[in-house]
Amino acid sequence: MSKTELMLALWEEGRTRLTNLLPGITPADLQRRLHPQSNSLGWLLRHIGEVEHLFAKNVFGEPIEVRASTIGPLAKDHGQFTDLEELLAHLEHAHRVLRAAFEKQTDSDWEEYIETKEFGRKTKAEALARISTHTAWHGGQISLILKYGG
Repeated sequence: MSKTELMLALWEEGRTRLTNLLPGITPADLQRRLHPQSNSLGWLLRHIGEVEHLFAKNVFGEPIEVRASTIGPLAKDHGQFTDLEELLAHLEHAHRVLRAAFEKQTDSDWEEYIETKEFGRKTKAEALARISTHTAWHGGQISLILKYGG
């Protein structure tokens, strides 16, 4: 197994913390939150996709436009993400874009340093941990919303 195949397998497995939840989400779940001031489930789904797009652009140099409505200090959840089909399509697109970026990497590319304003200077291999844990973190939040959210 090449290093790129290994990195891809690690990322895909980590992402199952999110993808295993997706079939059980209903349109009514998108407005649910753990707390009135916390982000809604719909907002979290959109955010995960936007961060994966941003990661593909900033870490791997993919030439994509990132519409970051859930990233940054001014990003607010006003319950605007209510279309489940659109959110699932957005997540699937982010998955395809990021997977394609992974697949372009040679084994030596994983030792290359990149620098982003979000997490500083890291090798691409180190950066992999950031995107994996980001998606898993929010997957955990989604799981809690589905179990306890109102």
